[in-house]
Amino acid sequence: MAERIVCGLHPVGRLLRGDRERVRELYLQAGLGRRRRERLGRLSGLRVTELSAGELEALCGTHKHQGVAARIEAGGLLDEAAALALVAGLDRPALLLVLDGVQDPRNFGACLRSADAAGADLVVVPRSRNVAITPVVGKVAAGAAETQPVAAVANLARCLRGLSALGLRIVGLSDEAADSLYAEALDGPVALVLGAEGRGLRRLTREHCDRLVSLPMCGAVESLNVSVAAGICLYEARRQRLAAGS
Repeated sequence: MAERIVCGLHPVGRLLRGDRERVRELYLQAGLGRRRRERLGRLSGLRVTELSAGELEALCGTHKHQGVAARIEAGGLLDEAAALALVAGLDRPALLLVLDGVQDPRNFGACLRSADAAGADLVVVPRSRNVAITPVVGKVAAGAAETQPVAAVANLARCLRGLSALGLRIVGLSDEAADSLYAEALDGPVALVLGAEGRGLRRLTREHCDRLVSLPMCGAVESLNVSVAAGICLYEARRQRLAAGS
């Protein structure tokens, strides 16, 4: 069974409280406060291994580990068939976030966190073009990397066609679009598609969108960070669903 490293107080604590059986080893930085150490030890029931700050940083790939890490059984990413089956089985209008190749782990982690918070049913990424779920992604996602369903698909355009066949509207975000996000009906089954940092949506991805919309930009900057834009789009969809009672 594949394993990976999760770091940070909130992600590790959330796992220990809600998904304890996946945790294989718990690591704490030497000299960490006694009360924090005892609390995490009680939650885990595991033997706690002490590491130096440098060893923990090497393990996690970041210095922002807050002195806590865990080795866990990795949750499986869905493939295209499983993703389409999940959407087809929903008893409510689907809300999906599709990321067209996000490369920055902090952006991806923030997108997962927003998707989880907004109640997205699935996040879809291209398998070979998106950053993997690394310790940095998990840390920024603050636990959402363990709870938010994610599909990594071999062919994003084909997956979008499959989602469209299931009745989802494919709405892409583009700086060049004339229509505003706020004029778009998002209370039905919808997949919100956002492009990678810098280059935005790829041509083939754009061609598979039913609609292209933009965010109103009132200041000097021309665009927003992809994770900020994802949060805005997801919560506009959530706002409309609450208004519609769906």
